[in-house]
Amino acid sequence: MRKLLLVVCTAIGLVTAVTAYGEAGLADQVLAEINLARTNPKAYAGFLREFRTQFRGKDYRQPGSPILIRTTEGAGAVDEAIRVLSRQKPLQPLSWSRGLAAAAAELVEDEGESGMTGHVGHTSGSPLERIERHGTWQGLIGESIGYGPDKARAMVMQLIIDDGVPDRGHRKSIFTPAYRTAGVACGPHPRYGNMCAIDFAAGFRERR
Repeated sequence: MRKLLLVVCTAIGLVTAVTAYGEAGLADQVLAEINLARTNPKAYAGFLREFRTQFRGKDYRQPGSPILIRTTEGAGAVDEAIRVLSRQKPLQPLSWSRGLAAAAAELVEDEGESGMTGHVGHTSGSPLERIERHGTWQGLIGESIGYGPDKARAMVMQLIIDDGVPDRGHRKSIFTPAYRTAGVACGPHPRYGNMCAIDFAAGFRERR
């Protein structure tokens, strides 16, 4: 019996100055980064420690960049993420789902045209509607969206840190043991430069 539970959350980027990059390769890389974080969370905590050195209070500057980025919580959110990942037990990697990627791509295309943010698209509908257009899900489904970074590691670190998201819903999605499969789509966004949508499922059977 599947649980009708949909975990939805949206992160708007720590990085606001990016070049638009929506190649299919970025989606593959994002899932690879999520799987690295799931299977080796302590290694990912090391990436966050390196990122932490770029902060001065609530601001940080990427190496070689003159642009100062303002965050909501500052380095404290990074420190919290480091502590959590240092205690996190490794999880199995997520398999790629063509159907879930197609559902995520509907939202990316929709918001790339409308400039909207969030989980309910102007023309594509809700996460549940998009996912069920492409197959049948079992157990649990969820969706995370990140706006801003055009590099996979920066995007996944943003979701794990979850600056300004009180319940850390993106981080929870990445480290939900029940999830077994996911699909990712990335593309240009008129306001934030880039976006990635990730649809998760405990089980998913693609529509033929």
